[in-house]
Amino acid sequence: MSGPMALGPDAGRQDTLSLRLQGSRGVPRGGDERTLALRMPGAGAAVDQLAAEMADSIGPAVHPYEVAALLESQGLTAEAIRERYGQPDLFTLATVLYERIPRTFPEPGVPADPWRPDHFRCVLRGVLFALPGLAYVLIGRIWDPHGGVYALVVAGLISWAWGQALSHRAYLRMAIGRREAGRTLLVGAPLGAAVAVAAGGALAGQGSTALFVAGQSLYLAAAGVLLVLGHELLLLLALLPMVAGVAVLPWWEPGAPLRIGLPLLSLAGATAVAGWALRGVLAEKPAVGDSRTGLLRSLPYGLFGLAAGVLVMLEGQRHPYAVVMLSLSMGPAEWLLYRYRGMSAAALRATSTPPAFRRRSAGIITLCLLVYLLPILPVTLLIGAEPGPVLLLAATLWTALLLQAFGVAWPPAAVCIAAACGAGTLTLLQPSAAPIALLLSCGPAAVVLTVCALSALGRPAAHA
Repeated sequence: MSGPMALGPDAGRQDTLSLRLQGSRGVPRGGDERTLALRMPGAGAAVDQLAAEMADSIGPAVHPYEVAALLESQGLTAEAIRERYGQPDLFTLATVLYERIPRTFPEPGVPADPWRPDHFRCVLRGVLFALPGLAYVLIGRIWDPHGGVYALVVAGLISWAWGQALSHRAYLRMAIGRREAGRTLLVGAPLGAAVAVAAGGALAGQGSTALFVAGQSLYLAAAGVLLVLGHELLLLLALLPMVAGVAVLPWWEPGAPLRIGLPLLSLAGATAVAGWALRGVLAEKPAVGDSRTGLLRSLPYGLFGLAAGVLVMLEGQRHPYAVVMLSLSMGPAEWLLYRYRGMSAAALRATSTPPAFRRRSAGIITLCLLVYLLPILPVTLLIGAEPGPVLLLAATLWTALLLQAFGVAWPPAAVCIAAACGAGTLTLLQPSAAPIALLLSCGPAAVVLTVCALSALGRPAAHA
């Protein structure tokens, strides 16, 4: 027998369906496996439905093999691929889906800002920089320095410079281990206090001034330890007795015993808490490996601390409240350093060429500097100080701190030392020319440091 009946009862219907689909889609007739999907009713609709469901996942694929891996992860079996979707195997179905779905490459999600600042901590640190000045408010009425102010200034400058260098070295050691940082602070903080007491005591001689110099030096050493180890709240608690004493002065005269006793109580509290904090970190496990760090790496930070102290003291001679304002501004200054880093990281993602990043980086530096200086202007006018020297001094300090935050240490140290020497010399030669001295010194310093910041931080590599 010959003819169509030899193929079986369903052969004619299947062959007719195949011919109809081949004519409508232009598929060549023959034994190619690709005609399997056309011969199975509903297979095309199932593939369309699968493509619609997985479009978001398949769109970013750059090769059918990626689609195959995705389908395999969905648990599709070979039997389901043949019966439901009419394809001979996984890779054929993956190819069909890859060709059917347009390529889409969505932008990656914005990562979390790794430099998001701790707002409360930045404000608290600014307050802690200014609160020690309350001791002078309590004791000033009952203490006659008889020239001991110079002893306090010298001891304070030494403590400030030593504290900057010691803090930098401790942070370097902190990268190795907290115990190593604690050992650095355990040796460095008392040694710095001893050096400051010796220098200030040589000028103060014997008497109450020498005791005041010792108390000031000891407090600055203890406060430096607590700030490095992140115990700002404990330092604030230690200062509360002194704060309470100053708070009641407008309504009540506490008398000499309390005026002396409350600062001593805060000093004892800060020293005790610093000792407790050091004991805790020294109990931790030591780091494994080489823990040596060079002393010279911290030298420029100490020189900057000395220069900054001289410049602030020169302004404080004529306007003591300017020192308080600049101390408080260190909290916002630290906050802006974090914000600059965060905005620079965002600029790296938003730009594709070095010139574009350089322009955006310059805009970010300008914005942060303006945000730092604008609140200082009205406060400067309120306390009766000349805005020019104060604003230029503040700009010098912030740009120097910005460079130091990126490890550029010697340029800001050298520029600030030159500015401090120039302003100090002019003030000694002509005390009434202090504002002009700060203008002539801090003006060029601020310009030079800003140019250095634009040059050093305008490269993407600086933020990698």
